[in-house]
Amino acid sequence: MTSPAREPAITAGSAIGIDPLGYAESHLSEPARAALARLQRVLRAEIHPLLAEAWESASMPPAVLDALVPLDPMRPDGVSVEEAESSLYSGFRNYVLARTDVSVATLVNAQTGLFRTTVRLGGSPEQVAELDPRILSFDLTGVFALTEPEHGSDIAGGLSTSARRDGDGDDWILDGAKHWIGGAVSADVLAVFARDAADAQVKVFLVPRDAPGVTLETITGKVSLRPMQNATIRLDGVRVPERARLQRVNAWPDVARILGAMRSDVAWIATGLQAGALDAALAYVREREQFGRPVAGFQLVQEKLARMLGNLTASLGLVTQLSARQDAGVRTDENSSLAKMWTALHARETVALGREIVGGNGLLLEHDVARFFADAEAVYSYEGTHEITSLIVGRALTGVSAFT
Repeated sequence: MTSPAREPAITAGSAIGIDPLGYAESHLSEPARAALARLQRVLRAEIHPLLAEAWESASMPPAVLDALVPLDPMRPDGVSVEEAESSLYSGFRNYVLARTDVSVATLVNAQTGLFRTTVRLGGSPEQVAELDPRILSFDLTGVFALTEPEHGSDIAGGLSTSARRDGDGDDWILDGAKHWIGGAVSADVLAVFARDAADAQVKVFLVPRDAPGVTLETITGKVSLRPMQNATIRLDGVRVPERARLQRVNAWPDVARILGAMRSDVAWIATGLQAGALDAALAYVREREQFGRPVAGFQLVQEKLARMLGNLTASLGLVTQLSARQDAGVRTDENSSLAKMWTALHARETVALGREIVGGNGLLLEHDVARFFADAEAVYSYEGTHEITSLIVGRALTGVSAFT
């Protein structure tokens, strides 16, 4: 016999959804939690209904940013500037976005995380003062253009896009190509990383998307993050003034500093997608009946759900503590790499369990678990593959680099 149904002990009552150990309650102020709850309501009411068609058409509806930008996601109403700028708040924001959809989270994070971080860590004080307010308001949108067609994990030594001074003038000439650049087709500027022909060091330039010599081609045929359009960018004699070069990126260690901050963002997204998969699986089993009773009462289903919750809760604890330490001034590449490595690895297991629970219907877009199942593969790879993040952690553990 099965026990009678009772009110669930773990509910989705918090601002971030299922949070059995109360991480959001413990680490965020009430105004911050209220801002996340507003964001979640907009995501569910205005954006979630668009996602199946966005997946089928492999395009991002303009209505997504139209709905989110008025919420002022980087400086929400009622939240102090200090808290809004914290790693904890931005992390929970990424979590809530990814809980609804990973493409939407990636689109917003391309602006709030990748592009803004590049400018804030790479720009001079004058550049930051000029550009950051425009980035905050989405008046200026941009993307992070590092990966190349032939160079991904080996980009530190293999980056081949070149930058050379045009004689004795202030202009630079860029030649090369970038690949897998999310959001490039709609951004105002491209933050292009290029190797200086004079000193062989990496620099970064803000290149207008429509600058002469820039061509973009949307990548088709993706099976993951389909609404988030990625592009191949080609640069053929693109002229950029010195004032468009971010002044505090002058060598690879400067780029590594930026990447370290971004891996934390991806770890939060990897955690949020697990929450979305668990939400979808729970919604399904509460409605689905087999053999004359709800699937939610099957023992093996409950075992899988418990494992999903365990992965999610452990991931949430890891990224919350990581961000808390970063806000306290403790930032290390190995810690952010560990978080990205672990959360993305367990996200794969979590979404696979969700797909198993939903059975054949887990392959259909009408059941959200299908999107999370596919999108976990992209998150597993971007902003540092499992192998690269593992080697960063291994180097910190042993004191010996295994990179070749």
